[in-house]
Amino acid sequence: MIEPTVTMPPKRVRRPPVRRPVRPREAVRFPVLAVVFVCAACGLVYELELVALASYLIGDSVTQASVVLSVMVFAMGVGSLLAKRLRCRAAVGFGLVEAGLALIGGCSAMVLYAAFAWLGESRYVLVAFSLAIGVLIGAEIPLLMSLIQRAGRSGRVGRQAPAGEQDDAAGTVADLFAADYVGALVGGLAFPFLLLPWLGQLTGALVTGAVNAVAGGGLVLWVFRRDLTRRSRALLVAVNVAVLAVLATATVLVDDFEQAARRAVYGDRVRVAVHTDLQEVVVTGGREGPPDLFLDGRLRVAGQDEHRYHEALVHPAMKGTHARVLIVGGGDGLAAREALRYRGVRAVTVVEIDPGVVRLARTDPALATLNAQAFRDPRVRVVYADAFGWLREAADRVQERYDVVISDLPDPGITPSTKLYSEEFYGLVARVLTRAGRFAVHAGSAADRPRTYWTVDATLSAAGFATRPYSASGRTPGFAAGPDRADRVSGKGRGPCDWGFLLAVPGDRPPVLGLAPDAPRLRSLAADTLAAAARRAERTRGAALPPSTLVHPRYGA
Repeated sequence: MIEPTVTMPPKRVRRPPVRRPVRPREAVRFPVLAVVFVCAACGLVYELELVALASYLIGDSVTQASVVLSVMVFAMGVGSLLAKRLRCRAAVGFGLVEAGLALIGGCSAMVLYAAFAWLGESRYVLVAFSLAIGVLIGAEIPLLMSLIQRAGRSGRVGRQAPAGEQDDAAGTVADLFAADYVGALVGGLAFPFLLLPWLGQLTGALVTGAVNAVAGGGLVLWVFRRDLTRRSRALLVAVNVAVLAVLATATVLVDDFEQAARRAVYGDRVRVAVHTDLQEVVVTGGREGPPDLFLDGRLRVAGQDEHRYHEALVHPAMKGTHARVLIVGGGDGLAAREALRYRGVRAVTVVEIDPGVVRLARTDPALATLNAQAFRDPRVRVVYADAFGWLREAADRVQERYDVVISDLPDPGITPSTKLYSEEFYGLVARVLTRAGRFAVHAGSAADRPRTYWTVDATLSAAGFATRPYSASGRTPGFAAGPDRADRVSGKGRGPCDWGFLLAVPGDRPPVLGLAPDAPRLRSLAADTLAAAARRAERTRGAALPPSTLVHPRYGA
């Protein structure tokens, strides 16, 4: 009897599960997009921080913004190319990039301020930080894309991905860039509305760096931890801990650093240092000597010889009817002090954008003494507004007509004031002047920056004014921080300085340069000195220049 053959089913061999390098794509997508959002916000904060601080320390914000943006965008392209070399180790590469970005970006404001305070020059430091931060930002997206692609292949390394997966990869790229752009929006809004008013520039940058380090390091060590060797994981932990320790230490010491840097910039006689909503205001000087006033690191009032500037600015314009006087700028109260010395003055309106400056000029004993308590005079009215916008509204009000308008502003090399040196602004001034009104403009240095000075003259002429140029000279206390009215100095900030002015009237007949019959006794100004000042300014005249307008500003640093 033949036994039937029984076929046994083959024994199934259990294979060990394939260990995937990272989690599947869907599990990775959300944390990656969240980190892209955070890193993009941090990157834009670094960028805006450099632009803002460079504008404060160097001046000419258009030039500084152009340098930062162009260098950073170029460096981002370089960073994207360099990221190719890290694709084989994308996880550890991304972790190190974010740690470096957190350290360099977080410390950038402090180092830039230190270079300005102790070295006196920060342009090259600005370019170096823009280049380094741009390279690191440019490497972020390519490395993240490499990580997501490895997650999506799910072990099919070396094989062509299906068409649906290729489409999903394109969608992932779109998601990454969307998160990047939205994060940039949030960072751009957070910088002026949250970080600056709450934390200040230095602490704000340090905190941003810490957030950047936690986000980047956390993503790699959590989501992509399986793609790291034990040595790589230990390296990333050590690097991120070191970066956070440096940032935390700098945050603790930032107040001491700021005081030391302030002493290096202003000397040991800092009396008051406050941050208003718009700028840093510092008053220096001893108890007995006159104070010096600095705004954003630039000397605005040199107490020893400010009378030379303000007498030359105000008194030539007071020759004629001067019952109503409008001062644009002048939050220190010194131009108002000179105007109030005339008995015929019935009202003085000061249009100042920063209430903090007026508050300090009113309450600080040294400044209040210097301006002769001008803001306590009942004839003075202070308007806190942007002068351009205020004049647009005032021009339509009949009661806002003035015999004298005085423009007491930083010279137009400081870009935020450029619109107040435009043809459109001077056209608004013409509308609030009476027929016999006179307009005095501080126009920068005629000797050191003649092109800027004569561009102001051409702009006034284009707005319908006839002008008379003149200048005044004085000495500064040895500080030169930027292209401002009080640091028109030779050499390294010591020696004679030159202030250029223009006296303008509506029409085509230039005004006569002189002093009013009821002019008070002046310390630095007389009829003969005015004539010499006019000849001195006229010698700097060159070829005719085009006017400056809002859409085509022509003032350079």
